[in-house]
Amino acid sequence: MSLDSYYALLVGKTVLVVDDEPDSLEIAETLLTDLGVKVLVANNGRQALILLEDEHPDYIISDLSMPVMSGWDLIAALKQDRRLMDIPVFALTAHVMPGDRSKAIAAGFHNYLTKPLNPDTFVNDLLSLIQQLHT
Repeated sequence: MSLDSYYALLVGKTVLVVDDEPDSLEIAETLLTDLGVKVLVANNGRQALILLEDEHPDYIISDLSMPVMSGWDLIAALKQDRRLMDIPVFALTAHVMPGDRSKAIAAGFHNYLTKPLNPDTFVNDLLSLIQQLHT
């Protein structure tokens, strides 16, 4: 896959980033916007669900541990909504323990990214996960 077609997996797409940590939101929003991505942000799962009443992003990146509504509860709600259940959702977590990936996949996440988000690798890490969806 050429570099252009690699980045085309994201350019012009809409990504919802759900996280209660301002630094993570800022890194994701800045890097994705610079790439030509429309970025939506929410501070918890409940805000994300409200936003999703009017929006249908191409991808969702969600923290797992958040107040009000966790990423675990958000993925459960998304999988119950016919309009939203097919959106690829990537877990975002600082707690990477053996079995976390399989637990996230079993819950309905497509894969996961680790925190803290590294500005030097975030976009390529996300693109690698998206590319796996298309192969």
